[in-house]
Amino acid sequence: KDKDIGGFYVRRCLPVAKLRSVGPWIFFDHMGPADFSAGEGIDVRPHPHINLATVTYLFEGEILHRDSLGSLQAIKPGDINLMVAGSGIVHSERERPEVRETAHRLHGLQ
Repeated sequence: KDKDIGGFYVRRCLPVAKLRSVGPWIFFDHMGPADFSAGEGIDVRPHPHINLATVTYLFEGEILHRDSLGSLQAIKPGDINLMVAGSGIVHSERERPEVRETAHRLHGLQ
């Protein structure tokens, strides 16, 4: 299932109707690839999670992860970012202004 989050498509690979027993504790999303013109990028606004962990891995591009624990992490290709929500966390994912200044591509898994 594809979801447009502002010109950037995320495909939910798991869970799906045929494999419902996999969720809700596991989600597997494929992000992009998406090409952005200068001045454009992703803006995943702050939102909460509880009782889950996310792993973000990028093939191309860069995401700036910020959360309510005070973490501020630029995720780049080959990096692995682990966020453990536990009893609750709020986070956002955006791109640094320097990244938005030029055309760029974003492609990854979460």
